[in-house]
Amino acid sequence: MKRINVKGTIISNDVQWIYDLFDIEATSPSSVLDGLESANGEDVEVVINSGGGDVFAGSEIYTELKSYSGNVTTKIVGIAASAASVIAMAGKRVQISPTAQIMIHNVSSRAWGDHRDMQHEADVLKNYNKSIASAYILKSGMKEEKLLELMNQETWFNAQQALENKFVDEILFEEQTQFVANLGSSPMIPQQVIDTIRNMKDKFNPVASVEESESDILMQQKAKLNLLKLKGDVE
Repeated sequence: MKRINVKGTIISNDVQWIYDLFDIEATSPSSVLDGLESANGEDVEVVINSGGGDVFAGSEIYTELKSYSGNVTTKIVGIAASAASVIAMAGKRVQISPTAQIMIHNVSSRAWGDHRDMQHEADVLKNYNKSIASAYILKSGMKEEKLLELMNQETWFNAQQALENKFVDEILFEEQTQFVANLGSSPMIPQQVIDTIRNMKDKFNPVASVEESESDILMQQKAKLNLLKLKGDVE
C-alpha cells in the first residue's frame, strides 16, 4: 500500500518551494498528485495531521483523491482541521486515532472596499461554505442545514463524536487509547515574507547551483532570521 502524507499547512503549488526552503512542513496538491501517480492504481493510505490552510488547495487535493482509480483510505493521526478535514472526507474508508480530532468551520478571507464590496465578499463566503459542506454531506449523510450550523459554530469532534456523526468509519486501536495533552500545528508563512522571497527567487531557488557565493549564503541566513522574528521565535 502506498503511503501519502498530508501534514503541516495546506498550501498552493507555487509556494511549496518556499516552505521547503525553510524546512517547514506543508502539503500542496502537486505533492499529493505525485504520490498518486507513483501509486499507479495501487491502494493508497493518506495520513493526515494538519490544521488546514488554503481552501482551494484543499479542494484540489480532495478532488484528486476522490478521482483516484484505486482504493483510498484516509487516516487522521493528529488533527484534521479546516481544509484538512475536507481532505479527510475523500477516503473510501476514513480512520481516526482515538487521540485525534476533526474541526470544521466557515471559510474565511481578507477583503477591503466599501459596503458593497463587503456584502459581495460575504455572499461569496456563504456560497463557498456550501461547497465545502458538500464534502461532509457526501461522507456523513447529514443535512446541509445542520452541517452549515456546525461549521458556523466552529465544531470540534473527538474520535467518538466523529464516529457517531459518520465523519469517520473506524476508530483505530480503541483498546489502547492514550490521550495527549497539547497540540501543535505548522505555521503559515506570512504573505509579506512570501512576496519578498518571490522577488528574490534567483537567490533562493532550491535547484540552483551548489556553488553559492558567500553573499548568497548570507542573504539566505538573513531571510531565515527575519522569518523567525516574524514568527516570534527570536527577538
